[in-house]
Amino acid sequence: MLAPVLIYIHGFHSSPLSLKVQQMQQYVAQQRPDIIFECPQMPCLPLQAWALIESIVARYPGHKLGFIGSSLGGYLATKANAEFGANAVLINPAVRPYELLVDYLGENTHPYTEQVYTLTIEHMADLKSLDVDPVEHPERLWLLTQMGDEILDYQQAVHKHQLSKTTIEQGGDHSFIGFDRYLGPVLRFLDL
Repeated sequence: MLAPVLIYIHGFHSSPLSLKVQQMQQYVAQQRPDIIFECPQMPCLPLQAWALIESIVARYPGHKLGFIGSSLGGYLATKANAEFGANAVLINPAVRPYELLVDYLGENTHPYTEQVYTLTIEHMADLKSLDVDPVEHPERLWLLTQMGDEILDYQQAVHKHQLSKTTIEQGGDHSFIGFDRYLGPVLRFLDL
């Protein structure tokens, strides 16, 4: 029996050191040490990020996969759900990041890695090419969103994922306050 693989895709300008990643990684280590936990530092450029996800999946042929994606990671996890047919949990996911990230066109410095990189309008087109619309496997997605998200309009995600399991909480913020309440239910939904 091959070990199940949980792939956590963090958000734009985030890292594997984010609180949600750390909470999930510790939970898996304590409660489900049979699960292989993968959370790489995601590249800043969209096609590089997607290529990294594909390369991780390619390392585990025949393994059962599950995805968690936060913010931009939720957008990419929706693509992973479509490509690989795996269950995915989306935490305050970006729905149209190619509209949001135009504010970052030009030179940027990643706040965690200090990598200097340049975002171009072509990268926005690359991001749009990764969009899944309509959602292909809504029954395999669980949307976790908080109405107090100060960065993304939670209603976009609710509309896009209206056929999926959905949890909408009052208040909160973009980081999804209290994610640790969902660690067990998330793993059960991912069916790993």
